[in-house]
Amino acid sequence: MDLIQSGVKTNVKTSNGMIRPNTFRVIAGPCTVESYDQFVASAKAVKGAGFEYVRGGAFKPRTSPYSFQGLGEEGLRILSEVSGDLGLRAVTEVLDPQDVELVMEHAPILQIGARNMANFALLKAVGSAIAGSAEHGVILKRGFAATVEEWLLAAEYVTSAGGDNVVLCERGIRTFETSTRFTLDLSAVIVAKRLTDLPVIVDPSHAAGRRDLVVPLSKASVAAEADGLMVESHHEPQEALCDAEQALPAEALVGLRETLQPFASAMGREVV
Repeated sequence: MDLIQSGVKTNVKTSNGMIRPNTFRVIAGPCTVESYDQFVASAKAVKGAGFEYVRGGAFKPRTSPYSFQGLGEEGLRILSEVSGDLGLRAVTEVLDPQDVELVMEHAPILQIGARNMANFALLKAVGSAIAGSAEHGVILKRGFAATVEEWLLAAEYVTSAGGDNVVLCERGIRTFETSTRFTLDLSAVIVAKRLTDLPVIVDPSHAAGRRDLVVPLSKASVAAEADGLMVESHHEPQEALCDAEQALPAEALVGLRETLQPFASAMGREVV
């Protein structure tokens, strides 16, 4: 079915509190959990900026098999302990259907990354696992070569399996442009929100691949009617083991909130 031509809408809304009416949600934190000290320092900055959700990868799909792949279960334990101690809600990526239950034990929000958007076994496993849960949800990133229709149909795999707490995330698509890591497709945010009732957030960090573009793209995302952001931040970005070039310094998070609030206010929203 051609969703764009038919105008079919998914009448599903998140009910776990991640996206609330009249708010603009910001999820921040490092690409990966590298150590306890690293993650607690970065997570404290997220808390200090007034944000409620911290991201951190325990399992990381990397283009090169020689790149840091995450700490695995140890990373999950650190993520769970630190977020719990600070009163934050954790967001982390799941790669394998066999790991869904394990990841759910440590984080309320599961992320399905761009490389796994078409991993239908994983989509169905996550949808089934979070079905009926008021605590758990999933962020589904758009594949970097996926159409909007393919993205929405991937979400249908989750919702048809019973998972009704789904948030879509636009993170940039691959084009011929080389000045940025990917090309942020804000038109897709607007189109997706016309075709579905699912919330849509934006990841400007992965789209740009450069920290100097993250704030301008974040402001543009507010104007494009996005429901929130997922940004990478690190207490020592120059030392980050993953995506160092795109991570905001932790101290910049307060400034990000202050910069975004006037734009959010103009859209009738509060940055949270």
